Amino acid sequence: MWLYICIEDLVSKVFTLYLYLWFSCFSIIMSRNMMEPLAVGRVIGDVVDVFNPSVRMNVIYSTKQVANGHELMPSTLVPKPRVEIGGHDLRDAYTLIMTDPDAPSPSDPYLREHLHWMVVDIPGTTDASFGREIVEYENPRPVIGIHRYVFILLKQHRGRQTVSPPASREQFNTRIFSQENGLGLPVAAVYFNAQRETAARRR
Repeated sequence: MWLYICIEDLVSKVFTLYLYLWFSCFSIIMSRNMMEPLAVGRVIGDVVDVFNPSVRMNVIYSTKQVANGHELMPSTLVPKPRVEIGGHDLRDAYTLIMTDPDAPSPSDPYLREHLHWMVVDIPGTTDASFGREIVEYENPRPVIGIHRYVFILLKQHRGRQTVSPPASREQFNTRIFSQENGLGLPVAAVYFNAQRETAARRR
């Protein structure tokens, strides 16, 4: 009887350890899959540092969901997108930033970053419309080359009403802004590409 109890306890512990290792490996693989396109697209490096994606974020223009590295036409980007935020607690607050690190041109981005949109105090498990827009949405209008447009989600560790508006859209710096407002590393990010449309491309 004693031996049976010991074996049962050992099996239970081994199974628990197996589940822990499986979920840990799964999380690492998922994190790498999400981070790889951001690294390939140089979003990591040009805009943000390496981070651990921990909150779901969906960015949707009309019916088209933004996916890393995909190209969207500027004519479809005039209305602001719907941005759905995951998380686990309505009491958590998040800041959403949309920025262009390729302004005015990818070969000479001396205005990097150009800030297109900022919404703060977004409750977890909701969407950006529940937050407070402190920088009005400016739709992408690239003139020279292919531009990256990056959506970055940051958690407000100091709570609501703690994020101040930036001084300017031009030469905005996501890293510095995050540090100054106690936001830390991103919890989610996604980007798309866009370039100037010709008449032929609009057909």
